[in-house]
Amino acid sequence: MNRRTFGAGALATAAAACTSMDGAAESAADAPTLVESTVSFRTPDGVMDGFFVHPGEGSHPGVIFWPDVAGLRESKRQMARRLAGEGYAVLVINPYYRDVEGQQYADFASFAADNGFQKVRPWRQRLDSAAVGSDAKAAASWLFGQAAVDSSRGIGTEGYCMGGPFTVWSVAADQRIRAAASFHGGGLVRDADTSPHKMLRGDAHYLIAIAQDDDAEAPTHKDTLRMAMREAGATAKVDVYTGDHGWCVPDSPAYAPEAAERAYADKLALYRAAL
Repeated sequence: MNRRTFGAGALATAAAACTSMDGAAESAADAPTLVESTVSFRTPDGVMDGFFVHPGEGSHPGVIFWPDVAGLRESKRQMARRLAGEGYAVLVINPYYRDVEGQQYADFASFAADNGFQKVRPWRQRLDSAAVGSDAKAAASWLFGQAAVDSSRGIGTEGYCMGGPFTVWSVAADQRIRAAASFHGGGLVRDADTSPHKMLRGDAHYLIAIAQDDDAEAPTHKDTLRMAMREAGATAKVDVYTGDHGWCVPDSPAYAPEAAERAYADKLALYRAAL
């Protein structure tokens, strides 16, 4: 990630595209009224906080949303709102709750400009497979306690950048979590026994959406993942998308609207099949 630059012009273009897309979605006649709130609940390691959004009526499948390295912020809330408009109850986690509370950066540009990678490094080091699995179980239990969540159906989880492998670890940790969508996730194939590709569940559904520049750096990883999925007996789609690392996130300078829409459609197909 350190090799990437963060151009203000690209960020402005991405934000404008996102605003147009979100405005069109929100103006749809059949869009549900959404309810959103800042929430917190206990985990074995402290008090996790996050953003929860869901349709105002009925109960719906829950989704655990793992942000990228810049953490909880408005672009992630916007992404969650869009998914909630499709009929899901979405919990965006503050992954750094062990160290800090709530939003730390307004957007990815401020994260990059404020020495963000160095600041979050010690926070990230706490987020191994055991910690993420514990957090996922706590989040799943909290979701199942909400009236807006249909506890008779499974939970989905999605993650971006560092959150990509968190989705696989989440599924491995809790049988209630039945679908994982990783977008430009890092570290999905590692040497350790806790490598995500070694922790797959045969009864789960996976979407592994790989950035084209990440694939260029590690061209064998997609094949390793596909083989691991087959061996586990999982239902999975592993594919390389025509976008660079960060292409799905509206405030990323790599945001690629066309490729992001394809990934969004694939995510909806995953959730509809699994939840």
